[in-house]
Amino acid sequence: MKKIILIIAALITTISGASAQNVDDALRYSQVFYGGTARFLSMGGAFTALGGDLSTLSQNPAGLGIFRSSEITISPQLYHISTTSNFNAISKDYLYNYNLSQAGIAWNLISNDNTSGLLTLNFGYSYNRINNHNTSTRIEGIETRSSLADYWADISDGIYYSDLGGAAGIAYDAWIIDTITGSGAEYYETVYSNYGDNPPSKYGQNMRRIINNQGYSGEHAVSVGGNFSNKIYFGATLGISRLSFVSHYEHLESASYSLASGFKNFTYTDHYENTGTGFNVKIGVIIKPVETFRIGLAFHSPTLYRINEYFYDNVSSNFEGNEKYEYSNDPLRYSYALTTPFRAIGGVALQLKKFGMLSAEYEFVDYGSARFSETGDNYDYTNKNLEIKNTLKSAGNLRLGGEIRLNKFYFRTGYGYYGKSFTAGEDNENMDYSSVSLGAGFREQNLSIDFGFTSISNPQKYILYTSSAGNAIANLNTTRSIFTLTFGYKFGY
Repeated sequence: MKKIILIIAALITTISGASAQNVDDALRYSQVFYGGTARFLSMGGAFTALGGDLSTLSQNPAGLGIFRSSEITISPQLYHISTTSNFNAISKDYLYNYNLSQAGIAWNLISNDNTSGLLTLNFGYSYNRINNHNTSTRIEGIETRSSLADYWADISDGIYYSDLGGAAGIAYDAWIIDTITGSGAEYYETVYSNYGDNPPSKYGQNMRRIINNQGYSGEHAVSVGGNFSNKIYFGATLGISRLSFVSHYEHLESASYSLASGFKNFTYTDHYENTGTGFNVKIGVIIKPVETFRIGLAFHSPTLYRINEYFYDNVSSNFEGNEKYEYSNDPLRYSYALTTPFRAIGGVALQLKKFGMLSAEYEFVDYGSARFSETGDNYDYTNKNLEIKNTLKSAGNLRLGGEIRLNKFYFRTGYGYYGKSFTAGEDNENMDYSSVSLGAGFREQNLSIDFGFTSISNPQKYILYTSSAGNAIANLNTTRSIFTLTFGYKFGY
């Protein structure tokens, strides 16, 4: 039943010419991994009840109220992303990415020596990178059951050949699929069965897909936070989010054996780019009932993005006798809106005098509540939103952190778990993320330097295509090794 639904959805996509605005896009732009300073990352991002770090402007803005003086920090970062794929063979790929993880300032507006009432009021700004979309993946192996050509043939069945569009249309033009003789020009087969004249299909071709994704999600957090009687810290943030994502893959199938159709190989290229800006509001509070214990609570409104998309695809094929075909679809541009889920976070922290601290927090997010909407073209997103609701679910994220202080030196560690977001029965129902981190820091009067290392890993089932002949699914394991360095300077005290 799920296969039928996928084929129907793909058919709708092919006829309309659209290739994105799907569940993967909704999840990608809804996930938040809270990048920031080296201190923040090395403690697993568990700062909802701690504060005192500019990264918390994107997590719990009440953390701004902890600041007792003005401060500026900047955090360059190095990513190493490695991916291992298993598709009838093991393939590995990797890339490096340099970026700015965080840069910001906390500015003290009000400060007094009273013991009660409003003791401090701070303004803060911080740019925090909240997700890194860069990956490089190589999937390769011998496929003995099916082909991407079968997928195109499936979604073309019942459509007159002159009405074909999208990828199936150019696959037809390039002789990768063709109508079955005597079928009335509405039913299709592929080069592997000589278009139905020599059944069954003869597989065993080498299949390779190279996927290169680039991009990020980042937030400009503009915040106000204060301290009331050293018992209640409060804050609010206006988040201005920016996303950029480029997805490019090349799918190659090559037959080293003889086929009646004379087919040798084909390459299909799929490319799309997303850019968007979104807005959200965050509010939070940190309560300190006793000197050694803190409770933190934060609420994030949904982020409303407006996204522009650019898409193109093309195909080339080669046959015996030096026959070559190349076709492409006209590039397409779209504009649409995406509303991501709200978030609720609760955390606790234990202050061990000047020796160290421990913190833990839990975050709730319902990915199934993400929604697309039109921005002027009157496109109906009802079916796509229903697919999101039925495919994604709510998830819980857990973060833990600890810090030990030895005179001017600080040593830290952390752990994070980001729960499963796909509903039971989906191919990626077991996809989750886990992180481990460690770091160290040095403080000397108003200067600080911190280093953090974080490793985030996740499994994934990557679906190359689905077809009546068989599905092609690769098992991926991705590890992100993140090195962050933060320079800080305090002033105004």
